[in-house]
Amino acid sequence: MLFPSMWKGLVAIFMAGILAGSVSVKAQMVADIVTDEFFDGILNQADASCEGRNFYSRAAFLEALSSFTQFGTADDTRREVAAFFAHVTHETGHFCYIEEINGASRDYCDQNNDRYPCNPNKGYYGRGPIQLSWNFNYGPAGENIGFDGLNSPETVATDPVISFKTAIWYWVNFVQPVISQGFGATIRAINGALECDGANPATVERRVEYYIDYCNQLGVDPGPNLRC
Repeated sequence: MLFPSMWKGLVAIFMAGILAGSVSVKAQMVADIVTDEFFDGILNQADASCEGRNFYSRAAFLEALSSFTQFGTADDTRREVAAFFAHVTHETGHFCYIEEINGASRDYCDQNNDRYPCNPNKGYYGRGPIQLSWNFNYGPAGENIGFDGLNSPETVATDPVISFKTAIWYWVNFVQPVISQGFGATIRAINGALECDGANPATVERRVEYYIDYCNQLGVDPGPNLRC
């Protein structure tokens, strides 16, 4: 006979197994979608002289992915993968750039943010697949991932796994929540102030073109509301 406490324990173990199984299946689904052919199809469009060609890799992406089990759980997994890599393609020039062009000359320090104060000797310009920027992003990203984002932001440009982790961290926290609204909402979440509402329609169109291309490659409908 099972006592109530024993029954609850067995149910908890059973449910934990189901959840763990679903997470591993989801991770496997993403790995099956982001094949070598798909990833290299982006990377190989970068010029041979690009520093990113020897930095970004599918292996680094998949290793980073293992820390974010929620990636790929919104909407259709293939559509989310297409959206993520469309933005990454645009931000890095097909994995060419690791750091923002002329980023060191720009000020990305929000002096009013007391929780994540800037180190005056460091720059918080764009780095990595999603071009993480600003002290208020480097700080919490570092806390979550496990590196000193405020005092060692350059880690995002020297460690490819951490670099991809920052991109996925930003994605699941700020982009994934709006993905059901359409690709246009993801553009707004990443760079809306500089691109949306007519600010820079050309860059919006480039992102949309990449997204549609990847959706076609992955055999999924792009859905509505593609622009912002």
